[in-house]
Amino acid sequence: MIMKGLKKRLAAGETLSGCWLNLGSPLTAEIVGLSGFDWVLLDLEHGAGEPKDLLHQLQALGNTAAAPVVRVESVAKQRIHRVLDVGAEGVMCPQIKTIEDALSAVKGMHYPPIGHRGVAKMVRATGFGKNFNAYVANTQNDIVGIIQIETVEAVENVEAIAAIDGVDVLFIGPADLTMSLGVFGQLDHPLFTEALAKIIAAATKAGKATGILIFDPAEFAHYQSMGIQLIACGSDATFVANGASELAKKLNQMKNVPTTN
Repeated sequence: MIMKGLKKRLAAGETLSGCWLNLGSPLTAEIVGLSGFDWVLLDLEHGAGEPKDLLHQLQALGNTAAAPVVRVESVAKQRIHRVLDVGAEGVMCPQIKTIEDALSAVKGMHYPPIGHRGVAKMVRATGFGKNFNAYVANTQNDIVGIIQIETVEAVENVEAIAAIDGVDVLFIGPADLTMSLGVFGQLDHPLFTEALAKIIAAATKAGKATGILIFDPAEFAHYQSMGIQLIACGSDATFVANGASELAKKLNQMKNVPTTN
């Protein structure tokens, strides 16, 4: 399995665009992967897919340029090392609130003595054993550890979380964070903008990247100007729903248009 260099590109200071894959479909994964995104997020927290669907989605993404990141539903080491074994290039861990949560997540991503990831040789990530030594030797350079900052408690602990080796990206979850702050959906509210600034400052101080999910592509330049590197917008479900609605609307409008012979 060939890594797409997501961690190296972040370290080089690139701004990388991505989107969510939440339908659990290898076909939409392949379509989206071929569309030009730098990375995609396969969502096991809120997505419709099951862990058994993950392998087929990763295989579908294999011949595309998009780096696959998987959001797990918990930081249990078995869950994290399983998604890495099947070929995830990065792991996003949601609802991280404390230093202990973040340490548990990072340890699950790396082999001993750094972490406690279980060792399996005959897995897809290692080319079923053919590239095992190289894979193990380079996991620290290749695996992207993404910690979601989406609660008041996480913001309070953000400097300590950012300082942990293996935390590569602090990813802001606007919906959950504004909900936790009591200002749901108000992205211009001072409480949210202050939290955002604190997260970015903590990441910058620790030499880490930041990421965010946006809801309107017009917001991309704004967040990029703040130094946020990993920016996601949209999902396969959104693309299908919007495309279908737009086409149906056009066809329905044409039903009442007189035809000419």
